Amino acid sequence: MTTSGCRTLSQPEPHRRSVRPAQTPRWTLLWKRAFDVAVSSAGLLVLWPLFLLIALLIRLDSKGPVFFRQERMGRGMVPFSIFKFRSMVVGAPAQGAAITAAGDGRITRLGRLLRHAKIDELPQLINVLRGDMSLVGPRPEVRHYVELFREDYEEILTVRPGITDMASLKYRNEAELLSLAADPDQEYRMHVLPDKIRLGREYARKPSLKLDISLIARTVQAVLRG
Repeated sequence: MTTSGCRTLSQPEPHRRSVRPAQTPRWTLLWKRAFDVAVSSAGLLVLWPLFLLIALLIRLDSKGPVFFRQERMGRGMVPFSIFKFRSMVVGAPAQGAAITAAGDGRITRLGRLLRHAKIDELPQLINVLRGDMSLVGPRPEVRHYVELFREDYEEILTVRPGITDMASLKYRNEAELLSLAADPDQEYRMHVLPDKIRLGREYARKPSLKLDISLIARTVQAVLRG
């Protein structure tokens, strides 16, 4: 398992296809949804005291709402609002790039801790329960990046985007990787995102319960290791 997010120097752009993307079998979508509902419901019930504590700390740390909401592209190219614990100053999207590199001045003091431990992602269990996302699936992107690789995402988004996936594990330290680049946005568009798309297509073509459980276990292990 790669969790260091090593720099990708010469990743090719995603392969462009002219054929219609294959549809994920209905039974696969049904078992994934049942698994998502069961786990996200249990997770929210168990974690609500932690949610309350984090909400209090966010309000004490900086001005603004507890949750950060932003449009992302979901299954079938349908947009939805993603939930995260707010880890940046209010109005951060209008103050800089859509991606965040290590050392970004928009990140709050508490936000750095939340991001390092991936705790800021926990509210996405709400998105999973609502049906916007899955526990496992290609990470949801903002519309701008999806439109740059629209044909690829038409295939990838035959499944729901997820909280974790193969790319999340490979690029666990993505912020540190991007901070080394002269132009973080260009580095993301030219190297990191094409590799994420490759991994996203790979998952969308063969989703399985065994693979999902394996990726969840590896994600938990990576988070606990820090």
